[in-house]
Amino acid sequence: MRPGQGRGDRTSASRVRPVCPTERSRAIADTTGDTRALTFPDLPRPELDQLLGQVVERAQEVLSTQGRLRGLLWANQVIAGDLALPVVLRRIADAARELVGARYAALGVVGPDGDLIEFVHVGMPADMVAEIGPLPQGKGLLSVLIEDPQPIRLRRIDDDPRSSGFPPGHPPMASFLGVPIRIRDEVFGNLYLTDSTRGQFSAEDTELATALAATAAAAIENARLYQAARSRGEWLQATASIIRQLLSPDPADPTDRVDAGDPLHLVAARSREIADADLVTLVRPAESGSDLRVEVAIGAGTEDLPGAQVPRQGSLSGRVFATGQPLRLTHPRDEAGLASVASGAMDIGPVLVVPLCGSTRVHGVLSLARTRGRTAFGSDDLDLAAGFANQAAVAIELAEARVEQHRATMLDERERIAADLHDHVIQRLFATGLSLQVLAGTLGPGRARERIQATIADLDATIAQIRTSIFALQQNPQNSARCLRARLLDVVTEVTPALGFAPAVRFSGLLDGLPGQTAEDLLAVLREALTNIARHARAHTADVDVTRDPQWLTLDIRDDGIGLGATTRRSGLANLRHRAEHRGGTFTLAPRDPRGTRLSWSIPTS
Repeated sequence: MRPGQGRGDRTSASRVRPVCPTERSRAIADTTGDTRALTFPDLPRPELDQLLGQVVERAQEVLSTQGRLRGLLWANQVIAGDLALPVVLRRIADAARELVGARYAALGVVGPDGDLIEFVHVGMPADMVAEIGPLPQGKGLLSVLIEDPQPIRLRRIDDDPRSSGFPPGHPPMASFLGVPIRIRDEVFGNLYLTDSTRGQFSAEDTELATALAATAAAAIENARLYQAARSRGEWLQATASIIRQLLSPDPADPTDRVDAGDPLHLVAARSREIADADLVTLVRPAESGSDLRVEVAIGAGTEDLPGAQVPRQGSLSGRVFATGQPLRLTHPRDEAGLASVASGAMDIGPVLVVPLCGSTRVHGVLSLARTRGRTAFGSDDLDLAAGFANQAAVAIELAEARVEQHRATMLDERERIAADLHDHVIQRLFATGLSLQVLAGTLGPGRARERIQATIADLDATIAQIRTSIFALQQNPQNSARCLRARLLDVVTEVTPALGFAPAVRFSGLLDGLPGQTAEDLLAVLREALTNIARHARAHTADVDVTRDPQWLTLDIRDDGIGLGATTRRSGLANLRHRAEHRGGTFTLAPRDPRGTRLSWSIPTS
């Protein structure tokens, strides 16, 4: 038999003989030339189905993990899509709720003292939130996560002994997941997730929430830096605006015009706008010197604050005014024994108190307050507000110096006018009067002489009126309260709107040096007499003469009204008579020819 024929016979025989798996593998290896064997183990059918099921399950887990990683990337993109901090916080809560499959989510911001100062929540309808009432203050499980910022995962909230329950109207919650949000070494807040849609949160949910919290920390830090930069720009812009408005003599924009006498109101208004404060007060030293006085108060419930006295001892404003150092408080109660100016106006929470430091002294104290529960002021807010207040104080000093310079120029001009009136006008009128007197002496009795004498009397009255005007021109408005003549003129000015015309006022004799009570009586009589004319006389003109000679002080008032008439109330006139008789003087009220009334009030001066 030939060798080739024998091998052919064996090959044919192998086709009908059963081949074991080992031989099948070896045959395939011989055919392909590959040394690795491809085996098909003959296992029982149920075990093969189990292996195939595990492969499918692992593939589904891979797909699910891939989907959740895509969800994490989507959440990161959503969070980083805005720089406004309130928007970023709400987006973080929304993204976390969608990512881990929670029914409710919240983000609590932790303040410097460890309390919750802000609580952003999603998942609850507005009517349910209103029924629940105030937002949580950081107790129960929330406080645990604040005190120990480590992830917490619970199957049921009620099973944990640290849980403090829910307020009335709160929806039931079962599972819980909480992770901290860290910005470098600072815990900004915590992310709270409740009621998993799968029944409970898994370890994978914790990892996803932790990863999202890391991204949220970066987004929050960027938003805070953006907000700080924006706030700094607004403070600088406000400073430049106030300096421009205070120092510009004639702003081009009419809406940008500021009353030069009210720069403090401008400072307070801009401070409230930029710092987002609910209440702003500005205090300055009172006239007594021992206390502070509220000059400006802006905000709800501040109608009674302007003019209120603030003690320097035992108040936040007094402390800042004395030390010149700004203060930042989460609540006024944080400083024991120190009260806030506006503590009675509203429920005060975070407070900034900054001094208005000028070049040589502290001009006042600016207080910015928010209501309880609002976000606390940061250290950047304190620095920016203090810098703004100092720049505003310097601008106020410059504006006051400019006003003082203008006042000095005006007083110099008034002094020049008064000198010209005295040296030229009065002297010429006096010379004219003397000439007329000489002329009247050359005339005999008759109409011409009477007219000349009447003209001389008019010249004397005109000279007296000019002397009164000279006196008014020479008075410094800041010192008007110290001079009796100026105080009498103030009374006339005060009653002028009610009269409808300005009375003519003339002084004769030296009024300075009168006793204080005598001066007060004279002022009261003048005010009462002019007020009666305004109410009852229907006059068009009035003349007021105040005369002092060595024996008597006399106030003489004449009007062209309807006369005394049948008046029934005489209480005011009785008071005038009592003031005169009490000092040994006289009081008369008589008709004036051709019409009107003449009032004469006289008291002895010796």
